[in-house]
Formats: sequence, C-alpha cells, structure tokens
Amino acid sequence: MTEDWAAQVTDPALIIAVLVALAVFGTFYTIAMPYMERGDLNKRMRAVSTERDLIRARERAKLNADAAQGRASLRTTNNKSVRNIVERFNLRKALVDDTTVDKLKAAGLRSQNALNMFLLARFLLPFATLALTAFWIFVLGNLAEKALPIRLFVTILGGYLGFYLPNIYVSNRITKRQKSIKRAWPDALDLMLICVESGISLEAAMRRVSDEIGEQSPELAEEMVLTTAELSFLPDRRQALENLGTRTQLDGVKNVVQALIQADRYGTPVAQALRVLAQEGRDERMNEAEKKAAALPPKLTVPMILFFLPVLIAVILGPAGIQVSDRF
Repeated sequence: MTEDWAAQVTDPALIIAVLVALAVFGTFYTIAMPYMERGDLNKRMRAVSTERDLIRARERAKLNADAAQGRASLRTTNNKSVRNIVERFNLRKALVDDTTVDKLKAAGLRSQNALNMFLLARFLLPFATLALTAFWIFVLGNLAEKALPIRLFVTILGGYLGFYLPNIYVSNRITKRQKSIKRAWPDALDLMLICVESGISLEAAMRRVSDEIGEQSPELAEEMVLTTAELSFLPDRRQALENLGTRTQLDGVKNVVQALIQADRYGTPVAQALRVLAQEGRDERMNEAEKKAAALPPKLTVPMILFFLPVLIAVILGPAGIQVSDRF
C-alpha cells in the first residue's frame, strides 16, 4: 500500500497538474493582490504607540526603582511557552550574537517575543526540514539511483538549510524595509527641512513628517514616530537619534543622524545640513534609477532573441515563403 501511495504521489502527470495549478493560482494572486491590499498604516501606528508605552513604562521603572513592576509590564505581551523553551534550552546564549537584535530591529521585529520566536524557529526548523528531506528521499524513494552517501548528504543539507531559513526571512524583511525607507527618505528630509525652517522643534517636525510620509512609506513613518517617542522619554537625545540609524542600517539615515547630533551638541543650524543631505539622497536615488535603465538593454537581449525575432522573421519572410510555395 505504501508503494502504491508513493507511486501515485510521484506520478509525473500528477506533479505536472499540481505545478500547473500552482502557476495558475500564483498568476491570479499576483494580478488580484494589488486590488485587495489595504493600507496598514493605522496598524503600524498602533504598534509604535505600544512601543511608546513600553518606553514610558521602562523609563518610569528606572526612575522609581521599581524593577519588578517594570519587568512585569514588559513581559505581558510575550508568549510564555515560547519563552520557557528558549530559557530551558538556553537558546539566547547559544544563538544570539552581537548583531542579532540589531537585525531584528532593522526588520521591524523589536519586541522580546519576536526574538524568542526567532530563536525557537532556528532551533526547531533544522529538525523539521531534516525529517521532511529524509521522508522525501527514503520513504518516497526519490534519488534512488544515487549512492547512499549522496542521499545522506542531501538529507543533512536539508537540515542545514532549515537552520538558516529564519535568517533568510529576516534578511528579506530588512531588504524590503530598507528599500521603502530609502525611496522616501529624501522627501522626508525636504518636509523636515520645511518644518525646521518654520521654527518647529525636532520632535514636532518628525511627528509631522511621519503623518505626511505615511502613505508613501509606512516603515519610515513608523521609525520616525518611534524616534519621536525616544526623544521624549530617553534621558540622552543622542542615544535616541543613534537608535534610528541602528534600526534602519542605512548610510543616508546615519549621515542625517550624525548631522542632527552635531547640531544638537554645538548649536549649529540644522537647515543647511538637511538641505545638502536631501539633495544627496535625491541624487543617489536618481543614480540608482539610471543604473537600472542602463542595465535594461542587456537584460532584454535574450527575450528579444527568443520571442521577438522569430515573430519578425515569420512576418517578414512569411509572404515570400507563401509565394514561393505557390509557384513551385
């Protein structure tokens, strides 16, 4: 019975039908998804508001020396079962390095529960992918023509891939988030420049810019609201600004952060620095667009050879071929 089931599962006709169904579903999903998307700006702002409450609770706990109450308020949103697994196997010491927390923050995963879920995924996914790979090879009979050491190597490779799947997911989130922030950053600097030149404070300017830039980049609006909260509650303004550069991990944002820190320390005007940095950001964005435009002709060479040239040859030489066939 197991052999019959394995034969049905590995039937090429069934596999082709499943792949075709997935391709059709993916096509319809890709076409319909832009029309079904809803703006999640309000959700992001609520999450940042929660982060603001956490900062307020933490700072009040430090000022009042009430550490027990502070820890209780910060742990209320954690998944207790996940936290117990992380603490029991000491995953924080085994899997967390100096850059893990910064990467999670850059991906928009700032809570303690997100760190625990990341550690649990890195701990469990290798066993899951190892078991699935072993089932696919040894139970379903795939790669049967290969030698046993090769099949064992592929099985171990599947488990090794599962260990890095959480890192790949976090890296993809960081890339998408940085792309959104980088695209809207020059416009945000222009708006901040207008607010600063009109006499508004830095905190109020960031808050105003976050409201205006939210439709273009919810990620940037979220980071600016969080920076505003840290400027209001952290005792050191420099630390609040440096946290913005750490969370985004973008050179353009770090340059603006350093300019704001120097202006706050030495009392220099911020408007000129913001104007120069905004122009640099727009120039960099234009250079990237020009690079993509310059790389387009080589990328179109192969599609033109495969799809356009045969059609042109058929259109041009088709009538001549029909006339020659009629005469002979």
